[in-house]
Amino acid sequence: MGVLDLRKIDSPYAKLQLIYEKVNALVELYSPDDLAIEAPFYAKNAQVIFKLGRAQGAAIIAASKRGVPVYEYAPRKAKMAICGNGAASKEQVALIVERTLGIKIVAEHLDATDALAIAMCHFYQLTSPLSSTSASTSWEKFLEANPDRVKK
Repeated sequence: MGVLDLRKIDSPYAKLQLIYEKVNALVELYSPDDLAIEAPFYAKNAQVIFKLGRAQGAAIIAASKRGVPVYEYAPRKAKMAICGNGAASKEQVALIVERTLGIKIVAEHLDATDALAIAMCHFYQLTSPLSSTSASTSWEKFLEANPDRVKK
């Protein structure tokens, strides 16, 4: 698990460039079959969701450029997959992720456990005989199903 600390970078555009470069490098290094991301949700500050959307966009473009399909999962779905409770706390998710993967997660990286939980949720979605991958959202599937929503 890696953590990309962007706090020392002032320019929001430089942050997006770095996210793109890092995800691109990871895709090149590991050649993943899929990229799973957390669906953004609106909490109290609209600016947060705008910034998150831009960051996710940089990651999505890096993966898509290399032909890696993107899947999106709601936070509640990931928590349900990991803990059996869609309202589980970050600490609960971290504990289950730690035990399942046999790793130690430090308290200041609790947000990073969200990414691991999303990855595990995607894996469970793909390997469970009780679920279908149609429950997750692929951008390719969305575009195929909604050609009228794409502007050329």
